[in-house]
Amino acid sequence: MSTIQNLLKEITEESVVTRKMLKLVPVAQQDWRPHEKSMPMRNLAAHIAELPGWVSMVLKTDGLNFADQTYQAPAWSSNAELLGIFEKSLAEATAALQVAKEEDLLPNWTLKNGEQVLLLKTKGEVIRHSISQIVHHRAQLGVYLRLLDIPIPGSYGPSADDPNF
Repeated sequence: MSTIQNLLKEITEESVVTRKMLKLVPVAQQDWRPHEKSMPMRNLAAHIAELPGWVSMVLKTDGLNFADQTYQAPAWSSNAELLGIFEKSLAEATAALQVAKEEDLLPNWTLKNGEQVLLLKTKGEVIRHSISQIVHHRAQLGVYLRLLDIPIPGSYGPSADDPNF
């Protein structure tokens, strides 16, 4: 199996659990956060939903400089809208991977903030890193939900709330 086929398989498999978690975000508590240093649930959920879009962005660009743009998290006011953001970014990711060639993963990609280099990896490594970010932030969301007494679905097996998975 090629690297691209592996990335497609992984992002598709991870999307199942991500979708389950995003469906559980309580719309009425979008501004809730477990700590003053934590981002509000609205922003965390939006970030998770848009992260698959990094795949197509990475394949189409040589880098991203935060200093060159202002970031605005996608707005959502319902779980359907949140899932719509996710499905759109996932569709963009899978479409970009389906037309990519193995050699497209080899060039370097740079993440910067002004002149400061935050990340320098091959495009393939950045795409894999982006998938890891989805999983990482999804786990953060799981903590938020747990603290709000919202049952958590199983991810890679059953959870304490979903023993039959």
